[in-house]
Order: sequence, then structure tokens, then C-alpha cells
Amino acid sequence: MNPSQLMAYLHAIDIGELGSIESKLAEAKRACVDLKEGGLADALDEAERALHQADLRTYRKRVETVIARLGHIK
Repeated sequence: MNPSQLMAYLHAIDIGELGSIESKLAEAKRACVDLKEGGLADALDEAERALHQADLRTYRKRVETVIARLGHIK
């Protein structure tokens, strides 16, 4: 998955069951690692933890941060 595809993928993770969102986040984290962007994978880990704590503000902020950073490595 290239950075543009990953950005679009992350934008689409807004609705669904928790298990579905978790699997999509896991796929996005693997894509970040494949792009040699471990810091972005870490941010998605933080987003997942926030999701489990029902902290949707932090979850969304972390995902949006990853999307923004991906925009710089296109």
C-alpha cells in the first residue's frame, strides 16, 4: 500500500464494529511498517488504545496525525 492508498484507507475507518476497526488498524500499522514509518505505526497503536478506552477524541486525533504525516511522504 503506498502512502496515498493508506491515507484513503485510514479516512474510511470511521464506522463499524470494534473488531472490524481493530483489524483495519492492524492492517494500516503493517502498511506503515512496510513503508519504514515505525513512528506512524506507534501512533496507530496509541489510537487503538484510545479506542479501547472510549476516548474517541484521542483516537481521531492520532489517526488524523498519521494521515497528515503520510501526506508529507507522498
